[in-house]
Amino acid sequence: MSFSYAVSLPDFTVLADQQGNTVVNISSIKNAVNKGNRQLSPQEEHMKEFFNRFGIPMPPGMGPNDQQQKQMSATGSGFILESDGYIITNAHVVGEADSIIVKLADKREFQAKLLGIDKRTDVALLKINAKDLQAVKIGNPKNIKVGEWVAAIGSPFGLENTMTVGVISAKGRALPQENFVPFIQTDVAINPGNSGGPLFNTNGEVIGINSQIYSRTGGYMGLSFAIPIDVAMDVADQLKMNGRVVRGWLGIAIQVVTDELKEALGLKDNSGALVAAVNKNTPAGKAGIEAGDVILKFNNKVIALSSDLPKYVGMTKPNKVVPVQIWRNGKTKILRVKIGEMPIDKMQASNKKTIKESVNRIGLVLKESGAKDKKMLDGRNGLVVMKATGQAVSSQIRTGDIILALNNTPVTSVRAFNREINKTPKGKTIALLIFRNGDTLFVPVKVIN
Repeated sequence: MSFSYAVSLPDFTVLADQQGNTVVNISSIKNAVNKGNRQLSPQEEHMKEFFNRFGIPMPPGMGPNDQQQKQMSATGSGFILESDGYIITNAHVVGEADSIIVKLADKREFQAKLLGIDKRTDVALLKINAKDLQAVKIGNPKNIKVGEWVAAIGSPFGLENTMTVGVISAKGRALPQENFVPFIQTDVAINPGNSGGPLFNTNGEVIGINSQIYSRTGGYMGLSFAIPIDVAMDVADQLKMNGRVVRGWLGIAIQVVTDELKEALGLKDNSGALVAAVNKNTPAGKAGIEAGDVILKFNNKVIALSSDLPKYVGMTKPNKVVPVQIWRNGKTKILRVKIGEMPIDKMQASNKKTIKESVNRIGLVLKESGAKDKKMLDGRNGLVVMKATGQAVSSQIRTGDIILALNNTPVTSVRAFNREINKTPKGKTIALLIFRNGDTLFVPVKVIN
């Protein structure tokens, strides 16, 4: 016996009719100077022939080596946040623009003022001199469900007020280099020009800002990502009040707890964020957090994935004291940390030096760090990798790396390090704390020889 079910698909016609006026087209214009050596157009070639024939100099700006002022324009989308002209879009749509033009659905155009951008979340806030505009309704992205229908309105390839529909494919998606946004993944067709436009639920409420696509061609391939509207609204509120975003800061570098590192650190599962580096003058350092700790909870929130931690920390107000549960040397421990304010920029430094020595059991030629190395390492001891072969290469250890610790025990000398390696049972995984290009990270190495 077979069964069939009647499926009622959502009707988006009402949403398109009621919310179309809330979406805007954004043109970002950047002035550029062509510095010469350009190819002449066919018309300029004819003019050149004419001037040469009569011995007349080429007019300024028409020669191949003349500078010319040009305008480059990019198109994106946005939506009206407040009726008095506040508009939200992506930072990458307007961040490099010399002038910004906002075109409403009724074809009126306005010069926009950029109130602020936040590159970490890819959110920007604009203001135009207009009143009584139709603003969007804000939804709650925490209520969304995978499989739920959603719609996007924007200007793909400059085609204004285009609607596309699809479903939510995943939520809380972490993307590389995007530590502060738990993206909404959809299969809605998003193309160049859609960036900054709204993602609607079937109630006509905005639940996200369409921001990124995964593509090998530059066009839609079924993977689209939106910034949750609660994240965007928090950023927009700060940009409106302060022109910038203030975030909480621990002052650590973290990495994923892999299966190999889980074994080496004695953890039951892969949850948590492994602390790869911490400076003693940061909030984390002052609270006693150390490299090699695994942060299991932050402010009573479980860190299921390492990517969860930056989001939770960033959302915490500076100067607030929060409990942080860590795993250290096979035991859990709770520290209280006073959150700092994230610096705008962080400087990094690196320095490398080489010398020769014998190859150890895992394929490394090492030397003890010198005075210059110790200065770079804040006075810590380290073992400089002069050469990496065999298992070390397979584990992604590189020449110039500096080993700071073995299984969370600081290294003291090449001889002591090799002695510990030689005592390690075959097949066991060790965790090396590595300093590389100004950063530290843990590298798991399986001892196979």
